[in-house]
Amino acid sequence: MKYHTISTSKTGHGAIFTNSKEAKAYQVNHPGSVYQVFATMPSKIPAIREKNNSESEKAVRITKGQSGSITVYTDGSALNNPGPGGYGVIIQSNGTTHEFSQGYQHTTNNRMEMMAVITALKNIEDRDCPVTIHSDSQYTINGITKGWAKGWKKKGWKKSDGKPALNSDLWAVMLDLVEHFPKLSFKWVKGHAGNVLNERADILANSAASQQGGGMLVDEGYVR
Repeated sequence: MKYHTISTSKTGHGAIFTNSKEAKAYQVNHPGSVYQVFATMPSKIPAIREKNNSESEKAVRITKGQSGSITVYTDGSALNNPGPGGYGVIIQSNGTTHEFSQGYQHTTNNRMEMMAVITALKNIEDRDCPVTIHSDSQYTINGITKGWAKGWKKKGWKKSDGKPALNSDLWAVMLDLVEHFPKLSFKWVKGHAGNVLNERADILANSAASQQGGGMLVDEGYVR
């Protein structure tokens, strides 16, 4: 049996379910809540951390545990692109599933795809273990695996045609993080093709982009 927690406040309020459908239905009615899955009954509902625009704080210190590896699924969304956006992150490690999401008032799809990867890497403590990130964003994956971002950085964040490389603020952060993960790999997955975890990350991203109220952050690095 697995235990599904929905955290709704910074003081540990929320609910615990043994049925994923009931948990997800509860989350839909509580915008800004955090959904996590545990292999054993948690002693209390995890509190939601206080977020800031830089997303520099760690929400959870995720370790490899006995499995020896960590699996990540990420997705990003921007309504009308550009427009209200959000990212979704799923991290599986040691029999536990962690989910993260955040909405932004005005941004782009590519920036949210990148922010999802950055958020995942910032929340992983065991950086020397194998980590596999699954994403449907070829832009994000190729930027790292094909050396695009490194090339833009060497040229002062300019592309080969001399034009500015977009999203240089996020590429700089991602390049720095990647250097600390010697066993990091990326795998492209086709979006909306029935992959359960990719679909779940998509739901998280779109839900974050669609939320209303004060939970939406300002993407200060986005240049309109």
